Amino acid sequence: MFSKILIANRGEIAVRVIKTCRRMGIKTVVVYSDADANSMAVEMADESVYIGGSPAAQSYLVQDKIIAAVRQTGAEAIHPGFGFLSENPVFAKRLEAEKIGWIGPNAFAIDAMGDKISSKKLAAEAGVSTVPGHMGLIEDTKEALKISREIGYPVMIKASAGGGGKGIRVAYNDKETEEGFPAVKAEAKAAFGDDRVFIEKFILEPRHIEIQVLGDKHGNCIYLNERECSIQRRNQKVIEEAPSPLLDPETRKKMGEQAVALAKAVKYDSAGTVEFVASGKDKGFYFLEMNTRLQVEHPVTEMITGVDLVEQMLRVAYSEKLKIKQSDVKINGWAVESRVYAEDPYRNFLPSIGRLKRFHPPAEGKLGEGEVRMDSGVREGDEISMFYDPMIAKLITWGKDRDTALDVHGEALDRFHIEGIQDNIPFIAAVMDEKRFRSGNITTAYIKDEFPEGFQGVAPTKMQETQLVCAAAYVHTFCDRRAGRISGRVAPAGAPRQDWVVILGDTHHNVTIDISEHGEAQIAVDTGKPHSLVTNWQPGNHLVEGVLDGKPFAVKFADRTEGYLFRHRGVALRALVCTPFVAGLHERLPEKPKADTSKLIISPMPGLVVSMDVALGQDVQEGEAVCIVEAMKMQNIIRAGAKGTVKAINVKAGDSVAADEIMVEFA
Repeated sequence: MFSKILIANRGEIAVRVIKTCRRMGIKTVVVYSDADANSMAVEMADESVYIGGSPAAQSYLVQDKIIAAVRQTGAEAIHPGFGFLSENPVFAKRLEAEKIGWIGPNAFAIDAMGDKISSKKLAAEAGVSTVPGHMGLIEDTKEALKISREIGYPVMIKASAGGGGKGIRVAYNDKETEEGFPAVKAEAKAAFGDDRVFIEKFILEPRHIEIQVLGDKHGNCIYLNERECSIQRRNQKVIEEAPSPLLDPETRKKMGEQAVALAKAVKYDSAGTVEFVASGKDKGFYFLEMNTRLQVEHPVTEMITGVDLVEQMLRVAYSEKLKIKQSDVKINGWAVESRVYAEDPYRNFLPSIGRLKRFHPPAEGKLGEGEVRMDSGVREGDEISMFYDPMIAKLITWGKDRDTALDVHGEALDRFHIEGIQDNIPFIAAVMDEKRFRSGNITTAYIKDEFPEGFQGVAPTKMQETQLVCAAAYVHTFCDRRAGRISGRVAPAGAPRQDWVVILGDTHHNVTIDISEHGEAQIAVDTGKPHSLVTNWQPGNHLVEGVLDGKPFAVKFADRTEGYLFRHRGVALRALVCTPFVAGLHERLPEKPKADTSKLIISPMPGLVVSMDVALGQDVQEGEAVCIVEAMKMQNIIRAGAKGTVKAINVKAGDSVAADEIMVEFA
């Protein structure tokens, strides 16, 4: 086996590869940019090599720097992770020529499958079902319009070299094709250095299902069942699970065998994924693309099969034969993964950039009737950069069946605490308990269908209100009593206060609380029957966990300076605990008027201005594109919220902008 490998990647996937290498006794080298100099991956690796500036084009995409790091450290092979150079056939060929090991598939397979146009042709030749579409390259918007009309709307405009949700737009009419085609070309050029684009029919009510394949250099290839990846936002996966609630054994076998046939056609010799779009009505399925690398969502496959895919990639790259036969692959239970993104779900999932003031993930291991696994590449205090993907962690849970895995996932999310940036945990938690998602009747349009006005949070149930009120009262009373016992006071502390008002959102709750010396509490809410709370909570802990009225519960909170921000199962509410006198004053305070921003175009996120599409004096209609701002590898079209005439333009293409910076003003 290799004695030392270099990981040409960063963040969570670099840490993931390091963990398997440690178990196998393989030393690791990571490369890093300016933004990642103090990263978790750099800390964990045996060696690290600096390769340049924060933009990927100055570091992780520069082949010469990666190869120089291999020569400098004596690494025998490169693991590319996902993204960056992982599906670059030129890089794979170069490594082969320079006698450096490549922990991935052969260059021919990458070349054939990495290009979505040639891969569809090969798939058709191998007997794999394919989606109707235009297989040739499309040069300009005029041609894109002609082809879209011929195929029939809706159509999907896709970057040929795309992946990870980048370089994809769905167009339902000519206007959306006119806007989407140049945007996809620009995203593709920026993310992959390849602006080729093709168009195919968009399948209505689609489900995104992928088959994990594993091949070796001796002609052996197997499939490790499927993953359901239909919960997507902007064509980027958010929640994945294995197996799929749609497939039956017969359909699973058909999809698996087609995936293996395609893999064998290109002599595939590593871990890879064949992606299909499937119909929820008749279980018909069509080939989308093949990802010739490790997928972000690979842990759910590992959880139900017991196969370490990174280890298999290493063994295959070292020319070992697969020791796993198709008959060995079973389905043990159910696994669910959610991607924790640095983004604000309450503002249409806009990227959030900043420092992780708090980062407390749930503990790995047994939780309830299932298991928890955490894959992350960050620690408390790390900076979330605008230069890379917004994913900061993956939460994976396992259960004996789907309901158990989802229940455990919800419990784990209640124990996941982040401060300093916005995160999408409230949204994920809301989905976990949503009726349609629970039924398994989902499509790739699920988020748009169920949250048409965007995510506005979840209204608390009566039980949740009681849990939040009791937790807030307990924490506040505990801290108030503790403060009264601090030595050195000028005057002795009075008796601990027992009556409070908890203001939860817009509602006021009168609370009486009595905490024993052992931490047990009796809490009466709104003169009702006292609730019994048992918890070992201590100051400094963000999680109130214990038993309320005989039932286990866990509620997390933050920010005591302006009340307590509580988050529980998709509910996010601020609780203010105060005396009845202060509560009365609070009721009489006038609401602060909101600033009028109707005549302003404000940057919704920190980022880079890619283009300014209006000029001084121009009349702009409501909904018209004003500019494009790029952040975290995604191009965001900023539109006018109302009609007006451009009075001032404060930024230009190439400028960096901060969140809430005024870019354009209307008369």
